[in-house]
Order: sequence, then C-alpha cells, then structure tokens
Amino acid sequence: MKYGRSLVELAQELQIRSAAKRDLVAPTERLRLDVDDGVSLAVDGEAMYSLTRHTHRQIAAWAGVPTAYYERMLAEAPRLLGANVNHWLNETPARRLVRTLGGTARAFLSDRYRRLDNEDVAEAALPVLLESDDIQVVSAEVTDSRLYIKAVFPRVAEEVRRGDVVQAGVVISNSEIGLGSLSVVPLVYRLVCLNGMIAADAAWRKYHVGRLIDASDDLSVYRDETIAADDRALMMKLQDVVRAASGDAFRAVVERMREATEGPTVRSPVKAVEVLGRTVGLRGPEQESVLERLIRGQDYSRYGVMNAVTNLANDAPDYDRATELEAMGGRVLTLGADQWRLVAEAV
Repeated sequence: MKYGRSLVELAQELQIRSAAKRDLVAPTERLRLDVDDGVSLAVDGEAMYSLTRHTHRQIAAWAGVPTAYYERMLAEAPRLLGANVNHWLNETPARRLVRTLGGTARAFLSDRYRRLDNEDVAEAALPVLLESDDIQVVSAEVTDSRLYIKAVFPRVAEEVRRGDVVQAGVVISNSEIGLGSLSVVPLVYRLVCLNGMIAADAAWRKYHVGRLIDASDDLSVYRDETIAADDRALMMKLQDVVRAASGDAFRAVVERMREATEGPTVRSPVKAVEVLGRTVGLRGPEQESVLERLIRGQDYSRYGVMNAVTNLANDAPDYDRATELEAMGGRVLTLGADQWRLVAEAV
C-alpha cells in the first residue's frame, strides 16, 4: 500500500486548498476560451484561469467535440479550438459551475453539481476513525483528483489460508471535480505483504447531484442554509457507514478470497497476464511487473494473481494509480467464472 501523507500533513494541505478555492456559476455567454497567450478560460473578459487536462476534457464533452480532435486542436491549432468552443458557449446558453483553485480552473460542471468538499468529508470521517484504538488510519492523501483516507480495524481479522491473515478496512474517497462520487468502500489489508485490496462492488456511494445552484447574478457561490443542512445529514450518514464497515461486507470478501485459492489455476503466466491486462486495464509496463510478481510468488491461483496486482500498487508512481490498482485486485476477485477461465487457460 502506498502511504501518502500523515494526518497532520493531510489536514494542512486541505486547509491550504480550502483557502485557495473559489466556485463560480456563470452563464456560458460570460465565459470565453482565450487563445491570445496560451489557452485559458476568461470570465467576463477579465479573470483568466489556466486549464487542467481534466477541465479541457469536460469542456470538450460539454461542447460535443471529440476528445482526440479537441486535443489535436489544443496542440496544433489553438485559434481553431477557441473558435469552436466559443461558438458553442455563445450559441447554447446554459449555466456552468467553474471550480477554481488559485489561478486554475480545475472543473467545468453542471450548475446542479453538488459540492461535497474534501475538508468537510475529512472533518466528518476522521473523528470516527480516531475515536477508538479499534480503528487505525494507515494511509491518506489528497491529490488533484481525489481525497483518500484508508483505515483498518486490527481486531477484525480472518485467515484466508493458514498464517495468511487479512484485516477489515475501509477506503473513504471523494472527488471535488467530477471524477467520482463520495464513497465508502471495503478494504482488505493483507498483513503478509501489506497489500490493500479494494472491494469496489460493495461500496456505499453518494453522487454529486443536487438542486440547482441559486447564484443569482453573482459569480461567487455561497452555501445556503438548506444545502448546509443536507450536507450535515449526509456527513452523519457517512459516519454511520464507516462505523459499520467492518461487518458482513468484510466477511463476504474474505469468503471470496478463500474460494479464489481453489479452482482453475494459471497455465501460462505470460499469456494469462496479457489477457488479464486487457480485462482489468493494466498498462503495458504494469503487466510486466505483475508477471514478475506472479512468478516470484509461485501462486498461480486466482488469489495469487489478485495479490500480484495489489502488490504492484505499493510501487505505483502516484497515489491515484495505486488506488486504481488496489481496486483492480478487487476486480480479479469478482471476475465471472467464464472470464477467469479465459485468463487461467490462456496459452
């Protein structure tokens, strides 16, 4: 498992980001893609914001421009890009929520997008996670994409095989920029190699969809009392879900792990990893690393393949990808029998 920041470092980073954030709701007629000096988003012709790749992709999706063509214009013909996007900003009136951080527009969203901010999620979750010695936060991070808090329940443990102990855990994650819901997902923490496996199919999720933001003519967005009350209720639900995370969901996942130690085993590791890569989304270099771990572990069961994938997360280049790999381990575990047979019997 990749360990990220300490809780003190996490709190400091969330505070810095909170102070630098600003949300704007603007009619599209008041927005413009400025291409005079690079490519930026202009609000009322004055405030200029640089754009992340993610924001560019959201603008492309809203304007109906294929991503590949948008990115080609961005690289080779920015004035053509500006003409395309600005035409649709003017000709299809709508209101958009622009989420900014410092001088960067980090998201281009619907004005019905429900803002669940990372600092509020952390403020609700951490007291529950720290209220008892029965819960330990083992990893935390905030990236440009998401907030992650990973915790384990050391006293809730089972053996998959004799001596192979796993502990119950939970992953709390949130995206402020439209890359995913607020979620609480079971985590299984393997003590032998400190791997984490995320069981995404058993998640509790709250999507960022809410009532229309009432911003009148002001470009700054403020929370009204109704939205604040809804958020308080949601955070209380989040706390309840976290407290209950070490129960039946964990035992169900452990039972699937035990079943994964049996059944068809891999015939050809090289071919099996190629098929697995296409199935769960492993990149080329990642497939090579999984193959190396699989051969080193000498466990060619579905359980062994799962562990080879989750072990790769420990060395992932960034925290977002590490968490994706932990979830891929969960996908290995939940492949249908026919899908697993295609992997195991690949030659």
